[in-house]
Order: sequence, then C-alpha cells, then structure tokens
Amino acid sequence: MAEQNSTRKSYPSDLTDAEWQKIEPLIPRPRSSRGRKRKHSIREILNGIFYVVRAGCAWRMLPHDLPPWKTVYHYFRLWRKDGTWAHINVALWTELREAEGRDSQPSAAIWDSQSVKTTSVKGVRGYDAGKQQGRTAVRPYVKGRKRHILVDTLGLLLMVVVHPADIQDRDGAKLVLEKAKLLFPRLSLIWADGGYAGQLIDWVKVACGWLLKIVKRDPDVKGFQVLPWRWVVERTFGWLPHYRRLSKDYEMLTETSEAMVYVAMARVMLRRPGRPQAASP
Repeated sequence: MAEQNSTRKSYPSDLTDAEWQKIEPLIPRPRSSRGRKRKHSIREILNGIFYVVRAGCAWRMLPHDLPPWKTVYHYFRLWRKDGTWAHINVALWTELREAEGRDSQPSAAIWDSQSVKTTSVKGVRGYDAGKQQGRTAVRPYVKGRKRHILVDTLGLLLMVVVHPADIQDRDGAKLVLEKAKLLFPRLSLIWADGGYAGQLIDWVKVACGWLLKIVKRDPDVKGFQVLPWRWVVERTFGWLPHYRRLSKDYEMLTETSEAMVYVAMARVMLRRPGRPQAASP
C-alpha cells in the first residue's frame, strides 16, 4: 500500500506524487516479508512526520485522518537510529548539485551556529553567555542548545551537529569537522565568520587539510551587511523557522534534534527540485 489516503483532504505538508517518487527509493525496505502486512502506507507515515515538523505540534496531536501517532513516531525514531534521515539528505543534495551542473561532492562549504532555546523537556542544555554581549534586555541570553551546520555553496545542508549552548563555537566546530573530514573527500575550503578566527584556523589545516577562511565585517560600514558567502548559511538558517518544530528545541535527545533538521531540509529540497526553497507560510 503506497498511495496517499484518498478519503482525506491534503495538508500543505503532504508529499505530491512527484515528491513521493523521489523519496520512495530512499526509504529502507522491510528486512523480511514475514509478519503482518503493513496497515498504513509509508507515504502516509511520511506525511505524518512532515506534518509534525511543519506544524510544530506534539506527536500525540497528529490529526486523526493521518496514521496513529505511535506508528508515525516509531518510523521517525527507527529512521533516526539507522541513519535514514541523514542518508535521504545526502541523496537529495547530491541530486540537486548534479542538476546544477556541479560535482556531486562539494569542494567548498560554509559553516555557522545558531543558538535556540529548549523547553521543559529533559535533556542536555547550556547557557550561551555570548548571546548576551552587546544585547539589550529585549534580546536576552539563550539557555538551550546550538545547531552547528555545514552547508555547500548552494545552501544545502551537508551536516548538522546539535550540542549544549555553553560549548564554545570553536569547540563545536571541531565536533562537526571531525565527522565531515571522513565524508567529504573533495572539500578543501570553508568560510566562517569572525567567531572562528584564531587557533582554529591552524587546527583545521592540520586535522583536516582544509583552508579556513574568515569572512569579516567591514568596520567602516554601519548596519546590515551582506557578507560574501556568509549570506548562504544565513539563508539556510532562514529556511528552518518555516518548520515550526524547529522554532525551539523540543527534543530530549540531541540526536533527535539533528534528525528534525534533516527532515526539514529534506522537505525543503523535495519541494522544488533544482531550486531549494522553504515552505510557504
């Protein structure tokens, strides 16, 4: 059973037929043909997962015309643990890069971090005092977690690492790059902002063999500046809030937080092949 439930009205987060054709081959097949037949289609289960991430609701608040929340959550968790969400992300950005005439593997990337508040849900968190510097009471410090992302020059997500917000940006960057150096053999250049300047440049060169290039603001220019390449990663961060489950970090495990980002980016990439964009409001 692979078709969408025809007895219900579609939600904005539902997969279209064309999107389903792209993602269906990326979903793991059952290991055995034995056992009970699946009652709910994988397409409808994906629609349930995309609904949660897009609407920002709790799993238990899934509409009743979608599969039961326990079933939807089971598959989300299963695909988090076996790496399916990360695999889907890689397959989709590889296809988009090739559609743009690029090599399937990036040679340059941009990274940055974003601090987000957590909720009362249990889990690791920290206090990002750096966000308080130079701020007024209207924009206080952030107590929660950081999302460290590495994107290619199209803004497509290569990797995300979530950690407590009290880990400094330079240390958080090392968590990303220790994993990235095993996955991206063509990568040779990374752009980052001034927060990553200093000893990290030498560390990246020695540990990864890459050039870390710092993009700094022009001190003579007041107000907003569009910084070379830095705007690419900022645009990617701008896509994420359209998926309301990411407005804060609601997850107990950082691994679940990372999976939620991969789910959102998969939806971004599926929505317009060759030209990724965020969901409409």
